[in-house]
Order: sequence, then C-alpha cells, then structure tokens
Amino acid sequence: MTTQTRTLGTTSPLTVSALGLGCMGMSEFYGTADEQTGIDTIRRAIDLGATFLDTADMYGPFTNEQLVGRAIRGRRDEVQLATKFGNERTPDGGWLGVNGSPDYVRRACDASLERLGVDHIDLYYQHRVDRTVPIEETVGAMKELVDAGKVRHLGLSEASAETIRRAHAVHPITALQSEYSLFTRDLDDEVLPTVRELGIGLVPYSPLGRGILTGRLTRESLDAGDSRASGRFPRFEGEALEANLALVEQVGRLAAEHGCTPGQLALAWVLAQGDDVVPIPGTKRVAYLEENLGALDVRLTADDLAALEAAVPRDAVVGERYGDMSTIDR
Repeated sequence: MTTQTRTLGTTSPLTVSALGLGCMGMSEFYGTADEQTGIDTIRRAIDLGATFLDTADMYGPFTNEQLVGRAIRGRRDEVQLATKFGNERTPDGGWLGVNGSPDYVRRACDASLERLGVDHIDLYYQHRVDRTVPIEETVGAMKELVDAGKVRHLGLSEASAETIRRAHAVHPITALQSEYSLFTRDLDDEVLPTVRELGIGLVPYSPLGRGILTGRLTRESLDAGDSRASGRFPRFEGEALEANLALVEQVGRLAAEHGCTPGQLALAWVLAQGDDVVPIPGTKRVAYLEENLGALDVRLTADDLAALEAAVPRDAVVGERYGDMSTIDR
C-alpha cells in the first residue's frame, strides 16, 4: 500500500494521493466496459492508497459518475473526489458543445452531486474553456458553489496561461488538469511556469500517452469500439503510429535497465517533474492499476531523466493530440 501524498495548490491547498486514478475508460472511449470490473478497480485503488479519483459528467455520458458513486459508497471520507463540467452532451451521447454559462455551472454541479451520491465535490474543474463566456463569469459561478459548500476547490482543464491568470484572480485555482507526458510536453513553454508562479498544482491526464507508453499497444490491439482507432487521435494512425511506437521501443529499452515496465518509467518521469504534479493514469483493470502504482518506487536521477528525454525528443512525436483541437484553449 502506498501512503505517498502530494499537495495541489498553495492558496487553496488540497492534499491528494501522489498518483490518482482516471475513471473515464471504465464507461466509454477505450473499448468495451464492464461496470463491476471498474468498481472493483476503484475499490482496489482506495485499498492501495490511490485515493484521488477523477471523473466527469460527460463520461458515459453521465454513467461514469454513477459508477464512481457506487464504488465509493461507505468510503467517501477516504477519497479525494474530482469531477468536471463544461463538455455538454445529451443522454444518448450527442455533443452539444462547450458550456461555461453561470446557470449551466450551477445545474451541472447539482446533477453531478446527485449522480455521485455525495454532498460535496473536493475538486471541481471546468472541463474545457467556453470562449463565448468570459472566464470571470464562469469562475464566479464556480466560486458560488464553494461558498455554498457544494465544492471545496476549483480547477481548470486545458486552459491557456492567460485564461488561468484571469480565473485565478476571481477565486484561487487549486489545479490545472491538462495532457502531459513524455509524448506531450508543450505545457513546459508557458503554462507550467504560469501555474507555478501562481501556486497552482498540475494534474496530468493521459500521462501514458493514451496507453501507448505502456509498450502493450499495437495497431492490432485496438478494437472497433476504441476511440483511438476512430481517427480522433492522429498519433494512432498509419505512419504516425509506426513512428511513435518506435519511440516507445526506446522507452522500453531504458525501462529494462531500471527493472521496471515502460509504463512505470513513463509515469516516474511525470512524477519527477515536481512535487506539485499528480498524474491520473486511467485504467479499468486491477492488474494495470497495481502496475501503475509501482511507478512510485522508481527513482530517476537527473541523468536518467536526460536519457529519457533524449530517447523521446519532444519534437519527434508524430501527430496532433486530437484530430480536432478547436476546444483546446491556446
């Protein structure tokens, strides 16, 4: 069992497990889902000390929050619960767009509380920035939720440095959740220095590059129900996938030298970026959860980090993160 913790944010600090658990794939996007297996994985995570759980209303849609709620029933006080609003979907899975209007913020929070079966959310993120609504208005409504006791801490996801500054001026932002991994390091330029200046923690999602950095993924391993095979993610297509898998081979070579798996080494790299960084690798299987937690025992020196970054040069990764980058605040 791991008891390692890290603290997100300085003005509005939240202490969480050093490695969290992304729950999205238990309900949607990464192939077939089995609810009981997902619940078992969450409960095993809590048993092992990985108590920082991440979900969102759009996952499922809506069903992932319900699954998480069932998994933590009777154990609410043991977990740090994060969810998100802003990617508005219909019950049948349709996409309505990004919504940051104050009225929607309030309605979305109440709906999430009901689905989760809890009386408060520890960390509530705006999932994507709504460019049609001033960020001050959205965060103002989120602040009202804190004042009402429905939410303890506020977060943003995939926000630009300018947006983060404006939001933080309305109410302290505890964490930024954005994609960050050996395969995605653009935050280093402007966003990471900004959140560190403001005392905001970083919660990297897809710290394993949507699974490719585990070394287990091949073109043949993606089934028809997997969104990575749908054209939504250019890094998993054609020649881009072949080039990126060649980079993963280099990670595998270094992992063998450390006596760990490629995924553990990739997670250890993220963890080594600072004590204000808390990755949330997603999985729906207990075995992979346990493997991911092994990354906490991998110690990397400055030379190790340099070797990894040389093996996976930032500009060597082929393809955009998403086929449609229009909802990313840049």
